[in-house]
Amino acid sequence: MTLPLAGVRVLDLSNVLAGPFCAYQLALLGAEVIKVEHPEGGDLARRLGADKDASARDMGASFVAVNAGKQSITLNLKDARGKEILRSLVKTADVLVENFRPGVMTRLDLGYEALSEINPKLIYCAISGFGKDGELSKRPAYDQIIQGISGVMSVTGNADSAPLRVGYPVSDTVGGLTAAFGICAALVDARANGRGRMLDVSMLEATLSTMGWVVSNYLNAGVTPAPMGNENFTAAPSGTFKTGDGLLNIAANETKQFVSLCKLIGRPDLPDDPRFSERNTRKVNRAALKREIEAALATDSAMNWDAKLTEAGVPAGRVMSVPEILAHPHLVSREFVHEFNSDDASTRQRVTRAGFRFSDADTAPSAPAPTLSANTREHLATLGFDDTQIDELRAEGVI
Repeated sequence: MTLPLAGVRVLDLSNVLAGPFCAYQLALLGAEVIKVEHPEGGDLARRLGADKDASARDMGASFVAVNAGKQSITLNLKDARGKEILRSLVKTADVLVENFRPGVMTRLDLGYEALSEINPKLIYCAISGFGKDGELSKRPAYDQIIQGISGVMSVTGNADSAPLRVGYPVSDTVGGLTAAFGICAALVDARANGRGRMLDVSMLEATLSTMGWVVSNYLNAGVTPAPMGNENFTAAPSGTFKTGDGLLNIAANETKQFVSLCKLIGRPDLPDDPRFSERNTRKVNRAALKREIEAALATDSAMNWDAKLTEAGVPAGRVMSVPEILAHPHLVSREFVHEFNSDDASTRQRVTRAGFRFSDADTAPSAPAPTLSANTREHLATLGFDDTQIDELRAEGVI
């Protein structure tokens, strides 16, 4: 069946992660995404990732992760001819995504004001660290910088280890998701009313907007957030517990869940203890409660406790590694990892699907991540360039 964004053309001028992740979500929704890269090396992510050989071929694991299903063309946007080719592409585009530092595209005469004159229906999405204006707007931004400035690191870890960086580029990823969400909303309006608009996406603000409970506790209750490690500040017992073998997350946030937990681990007396008898007293005495629970959990493994607790209706789950969860029968049965087979094992790609499913359409990428400039010639041909002209542009570094 047709995906929701079928027929939507996206020009992806972005690099590394926030922008490419945004455009990847649009590709999974059915959009035609044309990645516009610099002729000399293209997206930096092509050379990033754990597989050195793949990075040497400009097909690094980091690039593959968020660029499957896209096409690739190369344009030197500092060359007048490259700019003119981009303007021609904009005429038939619905969306343009870029994550240059604010002001760069305007200096190239390729900002929203200039391009919207060519195509008034264009949705122009600019992703940056801090937004296009404000005191911090001109600063370069990387995920770790945003994690630190946003307060994420200040609440990650415990009193001894904080501040800690989240173990993956959460601000880049959240920035990309926020941008994709805004673009989809703007597309609804563009289709209904025929008008485009500019989206100014700030990775800092996108990150803070996901910290709703933490931020609200400060804004509305005057409580300064503190790092609590693997504990849940809203309830107890709710966090990570040692077992006889492995770690187990338990979220007995409701009293009935706590009572069930205590019975199952052989400690039905705990709910009657004045320290643990009420929700708030359990939070105050969480350290003592954790010691009691871990002593009981030491009699069996995390895997076995996981099964027992789940069957009893107590939310629980083992702490797993990335390889473990990707190999789990649940994800295997849902085909979350999509593989593009090839005769050459070195070019085989495995990527993740969208984090949702449609009842009538597949949200897997339509093609593997493209080699650099794989589609330049065909797109220039559609714009009227012949083979001789294309070869000249290539020789002169325009494409």
